[in-house]
Amino acid sequence: MDVTSVDEVLLCADPRRWRPGDSWLAGGTVTFSYGTDITRGAPTRLLDITGAGWPPLVWHHEDDGTVSLEIAATCRIAELRALAVEAEPGGMPRSSLPGLDLIAPACDAFVASWKIWNVSTVGGNVATALPAGPMISLLSGWDAVALVRRRDGSLRRTPVAELILGPARTRLGDGELIRGFHVPAASLRERPAFRRISLTERGRSAALLIGRRISDTALRLTVTASTVHPVVLDVMSEPHARGGTRTVRADGSAWRVAIDRAVSRTGGWYDDIHGSPAWRRAMTHRLGDEILAELLPGIATGVDAARGRTTGDLRMERSTR
Repeated sequence: MDVTSVDEVLLCADPRRWRPGDSWLAGGTVTFSYGTDITRGAPTRLLDITGAGWPPLVWHHEDDGTVSLEIAATCRIAELRALAVEAEPGGMPRSSLPGLDLIAPACDAFVASWKIWNVSTVGGNVATALPAGPMISLLSGWDAVALVRRRDGSLRRTPVAELILGPARTRLGDGELIRGFHVPAASLRERPAFRRISLTERGRSAALLIGRRISDTALRLTVTASTVHPVVLDVMSEPHARGGTRTVRADGSAWRVAIDRAVSRTGGWYDDIHGSPAWRRAMTHRLGDEILAELLPGIATGVDAARGRTTGDLRMERSTR
């Protein structure tokens, strides 16, 4: 669709050149679908960052022998998807990075053709801030940090889960630009679980949950799509204060109460044509129970009915371990 408000398109990735009326352009799949920038309104200039020349994926070797990952905002979905099947990503055995198993189902959650995969970008999906944005789900589930360029050229870091405020709303200030995302080494080493469901077969995500087993007795659970922004809970055998992240006992009833309270504080369950709030809540509870049963067998209580059950229309591909 034509964006009729635009007078000029520039190849530019310099926040210092931004002025009122500008919008950053990456893949543009949402901008050109709606005919406007749904996060800011009708733009008069588009600043196209796709020619910035940023490497899509960069591995960082840590002092302890592990690797972390930096994903450029301009990384195409197809480029990220290809990483899921690399034999030795970052020079490491694929089996040592089970967190990469989340890439395939997250990319599939776009429910999009290869044409979209080769245009849509990771940064664009995050900046658009739609509840069903699968890159928001993936990066939040990885505890990824957004690297944001301010208008003065300086860099600030914000967890992706905190960058999203609500549908089409972020913490990005005027002219601020997402440069990329840092995925910590621990998130790639920890065993994950993935659950997604839609109201119709292969429809838009109505609830998407990602779990990571962060210790022998605890997991980190990220809830997206059914909520207006990511909600992160630490579920553990003995809850305690943990860096501002909500903690809850590893019990089906306790975690369901915790997510209900967290959602009620942020405006309730998301409501659109892809699922009613009551149904999204029920499915979130169901999927969360399944993740607790999968990642904390013998530890999580109150989830007996969920053991061995996998709800949803997407499956996580497991690497050989």
